[in-house]
Amino acid sequence: MKASLTFLLIAWTCGVLAAEELPKTVMTTRGKLLVNEDFTPPLAPVTGKPVGFASGFTGWRFNAGPVGGKSGSWKLEDGCFTGVESPTANHPATASFGFQFTDAIIQCEVRLNDVPDEGRKYRSLFVKATDVKDYVIAMSIGPGGLFLIPYDAERINPATKQREKGTTSRVAAQVKLNEWHTVVLEIKGDEVVGTLDGKSTTLSNPLIGVAKHSIMLGASTEASFRHLRVWEALPNPEWAAAKATLQTAPKP
Repeated sequence: MKASLTFLLIAWTCGVLAAEELPKTVMTTRGKLLVNEDFTPPLAPVTGKPVGFASGFTGWRFNAGPVGGKSGSWKLEDGCFTGVESPTANHPATASFGFQFTDAIIQCEVRLNDVPDEGRKYRSLFVKATDVKDYVIAMSIGPGGLFLIPYDAERINPATKQREKGTTSRVAAQVKLNEWHTVVLEIKGDEVVGTLDGKSTTLSNPLIGVAKHSIMLGASTEASFRHLRVWEALPNPEWAAAKATLQTAPKP
């Protein structure tokens, strides 16, 4: 009996510590854990028939190094998932994880790697959510901080044939190369909150509320991701008060 009580106490203490280590959310609270990815090979294989880049599949789609694909390649090493942009591509290396969700909290640790640019124009990374055919919302990280970018369902870029970007909201911060940072993307209804190391911004857009079909990771020059987690997003009763303190995207 005493041994059982000791075990329960240890388990409860470990649970409390684990909860305290999670970054604080702003708009939502964590529900059921939907994705728990520590980037230990092998990653979940692709199943289904992809429809473009956004939907129709489950599991991971990416080009493995060293040759990779046209835009870049990805490698798994020591629990890190690293994207390397091809020097001649002028396009981020991308990797997508297919699964369906609507409201979610997406959390991971990210790092901009200090490598020679070899002619590549940007050092940045992103986490995007897609619907059945295109991007819905993007959280981009660069040396100047976090950028929260909505997409416009009514405007199509004639060159890419994809949705145009909407008005961006920003968290200004110094993001040094070769340092890990924690990012959290909260999606609920038509609102979204992006958080970088505890600093947050928010915006709203009707398109955000649609059913999502995949999460895309991207790396310009070279960037790494680790400890990717996705939870069901539940309401936070304190959201209205918290929202009043956050920077929001300016009206177009």
